[in-house]
Amino acid sequence: MQELHITPTSGSPEVHFSPGENIFLIRGISSPEDVRAMYYPVIEWIKNYINDLVLTEPQKKNYTPETPLRFKTDLQYFNSSSAKFLYDIFMELQRLIPAGIPFIVEWFYDKEDIDLKEAGSEIASLAGMEFSFVAK
Repeated sequence: MQELHITPTSGSPEVHFSPGENIFLIRGISSPEDVRAMYYPVIEWIKNYINDLVLTEPQKKNYTPETPLRFKTDLQYFNSSSAKFLYDIFMELQRLIPAGIPFIVEWFYDKEDIDLKEAGSEIASLAGMEFSFVAK
């Protein structure tokens, strides 16, 4: 599957999804004027990737407990509209569980920014999954 790379702007995050390198990263600031235009292509890409992954036995073998799919969220700020779309992304990742594909969600936050960590905890709880919280 082709990579997805969206260059960051002052109000939208960098998105870099590269399955061959096991890079699934959203980083920066997320408060785009048109949040739907920003996140619909991202969610569509993830849906298609997971569909391919779940249906293609050889691709499943790319991810093991020792080398899980790693989804990294490294946002300095995100607005409430972005939070809804982040939640949608994590709900798509939920589809990996019944398929037996190991994955880890790493939620990066500035060690001084407890609010960002709590926001990640809330999204994880709503999505019914565990995040690995990484202070930086």
